[in-house]
Amino acid sequence: MLIKTKQDIAQIVKSGKIIGEILSKLAKMVVPGVSTFEVDAMAEKLIIKAGGKPAFKGYRSHADDVPFPSTICASCNAELVHGIAKKDKILKSGDIFSVDIGMEWPYKKGTRGFFTDTAITVAVGDIDPRTRELMRVTRQSLEEGIKAIKPGRPLSDIGHAVEDYVKSQGRYGIVRDLVGHGVGHDVHEAPSIPNYYDKNLDKFIMRPGMVLAIEPMISLGDWRVKTADDGWTIEMSDGSMCAHYEHTVIVTARGHEVATRRPNEKKEML
Repeated sequence: MLIKTKQDIAQIVKSGKIIGEILSKLAKMVVPGVSTFEVDAMAEKLIIKAGGKPAFKGYRSHADDVPFPSTICASCNAELVHGIAKKDKILKSGDIFSVDIGMEWPYKKGTRGFFTDTAITVAVGDIDPRTRELMRVTRQSLEEGIKAIKPGRPLSDIGHAVEDYVKSQGRYGIVRDLVGHGVGHDVHEAPSIPNYYDKNLDKFIMRPGMVLAIEPMISLGDWRVKTADDGWTIEMSDGSMCAHYEHTVIVTARGHEVATRRPNEKKEML
């Protein structure tokens, strides 16, 4: 993967602060009766106002794919990632809603900005205690993965930390078919970063200047997923509730820096 320069890192830090603030505002919109389309429209408005461009809207994994139609990935309940925002997709009490957002910043036609990527799962109204515990475990597993980011250590430490923590908390499904990734010059860069221990990554050593998107995806049931008929939404095969949290993290000489921390994020974890 590409090692970012000090100038690159400075821009990624600025971009991360902006997208973290935007995600915090979007999370406050998540109440019963709101459509996912409304959250999506606000996301696009805030990104453009900040001088950025939505990283996901129009995205294709392959040249023959249908472009992704939303600014955010709007995923509810058993939908894990890549959910499409819709006017008739109305949030109700008891739901959980994952907002995954990426931004290219600063955006200027004809030039390339820097990419940051972050996600949060939000409770809609009153939710089941077991689902709330799923959210807590997933959120904390992200923090455990972040703690493992240290220069000179193998990349496999990240997935190892996430997996060990989740398994210590009970029976959960740790999704294996979707992983974290490098980020910065593009929305998805090498390497892939699984949320479980992969011995093949023991020889991949973390170095200062690497920028990583860490994103545990955990379910109340089995880990297996499937793609919905829309061609984009990835959902749990067994229909179980699932949660997703993500941060863009920079490997530094002394450890790491989380670029996409949200304002008052510590209070969310109490």
